[in-house]
Parts: sequence; structure tokens; C-alpha cells
Amino acid sequence: MAEPGCETSSEECLGTKEPREAEPETPKRKKPRRQCHRRCRRSRSDSFAIYFPRVLKQVDEGLSLSQKAVSIMDSFVKDIFERIADEASRLARSTKRSTITSREIQTAVRLLLPGEIGKYAVSEATKALMRNQVGALEKQVKNVLSLGCG
Repeated sequence: MAEPGCETSSEECLGTKEPREAEPETPKRKKPRRQCHRRCRRSRSDSFAIYFPRVLKQVDEGLSLSQKAVSIMDSFVKDIFERIADEASRLARSTKRSTITSREIQTAVRLLLPGEIGKYAVSEATKALMRNQVGALEKQVKNVLSLGCG
């Protein structure tokens, strides 16, 4: 027989009961997913906050930043990033190129950052690129050597 308020056959009404019976298990499964989703959502947001303690640790082990300082630094880095990207984009368009290369980024940094800080930024970026390229080259050599010895 059909339950009150159910306008379909008794089989379909029984089918609607099954999710009700499964409801106690559903929150148990959803709760960890929600927590993970929140964590993942936080990490997906465009923030440089995780890098500040790493850099600060290189400067002085005992220092830390307040949440407000992290927020200000994050805004600053985003702003500088946006300015460099915009300037590099303008440079690429002015040379009728469709790709922003390290050369456009380097020129944009020199144009945007005054004097010594611009030179220092370019120098540090060049060192980072060299470290990255050397690391990639070392990895390729290891792969070739492991193939030859195996």
C-alpha cells in the first residue's frame, strides 16, 4: 500500500525510504569530504602566504609574521606580480610577439623596480633560473646514466 502523501506505487515509496535509512551513514562520509574540500579550497586560493615563513627562516630563524603582516605582504606580492605581468604583456604586444618570455619579464622588472632593487631582482632571478636549469640538466644526465648502466 502507498504511504500517506505518496502518489506513486508502494514499490516506489519503498525506494524513497532507502535513502532515509542510509542517512545516518551519509553525514559520516560527507563530513571528512567537507573538511578536505575546505582545506583544498584554501590551498587553491591564490596566496603567497606559505612562502613567507620559508623566506623569513632563511633570514632569521627566530622571526615570525603576524596574520596582518602576512596579509599585507600577500597583497604587496600580488600587486607587484600584476604590475610585472601587465608591463611584460605590453612589451610583448609592442614587439608583436604572442609569448611573454623571461626577457620581457626581466625588462618589466627593470622598468618597474627602481635602481638597485631592480638590478638585485634581475640578478636573483637569473641565479634561480640557472639553478633550475642545472638541476634539470643533472636529472637528465642521471636518467641517461641509469639507462646505460641498466
